[in-house]
Amino acid sequence: QVQLVESGGGLVQAGVSLRLSCALSGRTFSNYGMSWFRQAPGNEREFVAGISRSNSRTYYADSVKGRFTISRDNAKNTVYLQMNSLKAEDTAVYYCAADVRLVPSTDPKLYDYWGQGTQVTVSS
Repeated sequence: QVQLVESGGGLVQAGVSLRLSCALSGRTFSNYGMSWFRQAPGNEREFVAGISRSNSRTYYADSVKGRFTISRDNAKNTVYLQMNSLKAEDTAVYYCAADVRLVPSTDPKLYDYWGQGTQVTVSS
């Protein structure tokens, strides 16, 4: 079984930074591409960032490009999302997801494994 545990969310003011973490257990971490999604109240779940297995190629939604950075540490079985210059519109529940595909997908329906979600609230 694959289990994902997220941490790092919180209530912050606009303009500050947060770093989210997601640890995978139950399988070999390096075999999985990892992605972050978010879902705000009343909205559909949307892709935020992804990082491939093997080559650690990164992918970003236009709304976060230049502000957010995804990275992974295979030795620690952990994927990170560094969020800088946070805005009120970044407020959402953030989820990490794991997939065995070579290139991360932006479609949440294609992911089999999800974390529990961590709340990020940005006040203006």
